[in-house]
Amino acid sequence: MNRKFYISAILTSILGIILILGSLIIGKNECFLLLNTDLGRTGDFIFQYATYLGDGVIWVPVSVLVLLYKRDNWILLLSSIIISTAIVNICKHLFFAGTPRPFTAITDHAKIHTVPGVDIHSFDSFPSGHTTTAFTIYLLGALLIGNRAWLIIGFLLALAAGYSRVYLAQHFPLDVGAGMITAIIAVVLSYYLQKRFKLKIED
Repeated sequence: MNRKFYISAILTSILGIILILGSLIIGKNECFLLLNTDLGRTGDFIFQYATYLGDGVIWVPVSVLVLLYKRDNWILLLSSIIISTAIVNICKHLFFAGTPRPFTAITDHAKIHTVPGVDIHSFDSFPSGHTTTAFTIYLLGALLIGNRAWLIIGFLLALAAGYSRVYLAQHFPLDVGAGMITAIIAVVLSYYLQKRFKLKIED
């Protein structure tokens, strides 16, 4: 692992831990209402589309770029997709199945900011899959891209995707923080899987 990855992982873990601890200390609902602030039409527009940075379909262009320019890392890519997706779905549909999302958990809907035209989900809140995907891609970029600017640009893009889940009333900050930690776990495991595979080939 390179220095850029360690920096990106530290940034991600610090923010993730802050969101998790903040939710536990002041309350999951209270933390959500604190961050689910109406930023006007500009905020509605930005975060309505920023959320797609964490949509599963984003793996398609990312995969194409990796296979074109970093083909030797196909195991890292594939395992990151599989592990991150598996952890999220096992948590959502097995360990934390039916966990209510903000619009279901908070009965006073007048307190919740929503964006017109965005369908609000009701259950299977923990963790945030969009956040996991966005930060998994950010961490992969830190491993594979030599440009230092990615540490900032990639982080801001992933952060926008993660925050959009709270802004659009789809997830609690706790879910977003858990998604960040999940991304770190997925990429670290994938890195060692690739390393082990390469060692077997060399043997």
